[in-house]
Amino acid sequence: MDSTSTQSNLTKIKWAHAVNSCTELQEALKNNKIQMLEADIILGQINNCGSFLPVMGHPPATSSDITLKDFLLTVLEFNQNAVNSKGVKLDFKSIEVFEKSLGILEELWNKITFEIWLNADIVKGPVEQTKPSQAVLSIGWTTLWGPEFREGVYTKDELKDMIAAIKDNHITNKNITFPIRAGIAANSLKEMKQFIQDLGKDNFYTFTIWSSVQDFVDVANLKTFILEFGFDRVYLDVPKDLEDKLNL
Repeated sequence: MDSTSTQSNLTKIKWAHAVNSCTELQEALKNNKIQMLEADIILGQINNCGSFLPVMGHPPATSSDITLKDFLLTVLEFNQNAVNSKGVKLDFKSIEVFEKSLGILEELWNKITFEIWLNADIVKGPVEQTKPSQAVLSIGWTTLWGPEFREGVYTKDELKDMIAAIKDNHITNKNITFPIRAGIAANSLKEMKQFIQDLGKDNFYTFTIWSSVQDFVDVANLKTFILEFGFDRVYLDVPKDLEDKLNL
């Protein structure tokens, strides 16, 4: 996350997904092309033994071989000796596991020098803005899209609800990224420009465009969306085929 090219062009950042085991973590750390690690957190046991605590995994799993704390300590140790550090996006699979993870994050926060994103749905469950204050908030919407869809936008009501959630929770002076689905984002340039305008300047906002492999995406419209907001405001986390078609 330290190179000048990726700081000025966020679409060039490369992701590793579902980094939810010791083996997957080591492989992602060794891969010099990877700059962001996306990982899921559940309440579970270590190797089906002991008490339930925040561990790395995706539902319906209830067991893992690595805890959230050990995951973060491993990334911390790697980054202390790395030329270019790797960032982490933590996707909490329930409000309960998010709340139980806050103590771990606060315990380690003063040691952490790499970027951490907290993926949480504050529209359904409030996230206190002070915990922890330096993290990037990744907050989005539930979507229905696929290969058969052609029409659909992020609606005024959906965007209004997000604005209300941010303001009602008194979230200010934050880095906030909105994960948006590529196929819907391609149809929503007008809506998203108004959304960012309505949000004001209380926080720094970016988009993270994502897509499923089978999703229909209007590539030309999506490219226009990205260029309109700028490379310094849009992360790109999409299948390679779509990335190649965008040719950014």
